[in-house]
Amino acid sequence: MRAALLGLRRATGLPVAFGGLLSDPHRLRIAELTGAASHALRGLAISAGTGLGGKSIALSRPCAVTDYPASRHISHEYDGPVAAEGLRAVLAVPVVVRRRVRGVLYGALREPLALGDRTFDAAMAAARDVEQALAVRDEVERLLVTARGRGRSDGGAGASSGAPGAGVGVGREHGSDAWEEVREAHGELRALAPRIVDPALRAELLAVCGRLATAGTAPARRLPEVTLAPREVDVLACVATGATNGTAALRLGLKPETVKGYLRSAMRKLGASTRMEAVVAARRAGLLP
Repeated sequence: MRAALLGLRRATGLPVAFGGLLSDPHRLRIAELTGAASHALRGLAISAGTGLGGKSIALSRPCAVTDYPASRHISHEYDGPVAAEGLRAVLAVPVVVRRRVRGVLYGALREPLALGDRTFDAAMAAARDVEQALAVRDEVERLLVTARGRGRSDGGAGASSGAPGAGVGVGREHGSDAWEEVREAHGELRALAPRIVDPALRAELLAVCGRLATAGTAPARRLPEVTLAPREVDVLACVATGATNGTAALRLGLKPETVKGYLRSAMRKLGASTRMEAVVAARRAGLLP
């Protein structure tokens, strides 16, 4: 949100930008401000249908006024804070993810001037950036829940098989449906991790990936420790799901040539001569589930 607001000001020259996310389907709290001269707007709670932002929430579309205090097209519950900040022309753009309003970005002038198409376009582009970030975060949280559950229910399946010399996890080696789901979740999580701005969420995501990678590996049978770069593990995680170099490149936001380079490096470190040998070696080393 902060980065989107700063980008909005740079792109439009608007002196003030602010916004926040909805705490529930009907209430927004302004948490981020840039260019503000006071704290009048910080923490302000906006209800759906009230004021300019509330109208934008209710209609799920951008709204604007040329002169906020004189406008007949909005209600005026927030005139006090708006006047304290000296705002006149204001626009509000909703952040919509999967047809649900998740937040609002505002831009404002301290003069009663009409806001042009260029300003609207820049505000909508900033809102799209926030929407994409929220969509990624939602997907990460969904995968984390799936991965935690799979890691608890299937971890140690191979170690508990009881068969002498069973090797590296019967469920893992023989491709049980449960472990295939774990592997898919692991690959998706690894691909999403570099796109997560929140360092705490990114660290938790990578920690879960680590637990998934070692959950079903019998410690006594693990290979000597092999150290791969994070991107090498990312590429192998994609390859393990059957992805081609081109598909892996799309998932990871890399060039196909870069994917090939990481794959070659991983194969060399793992002593593998083929892609699948590298995947098997990585699983035995506890680097992949």
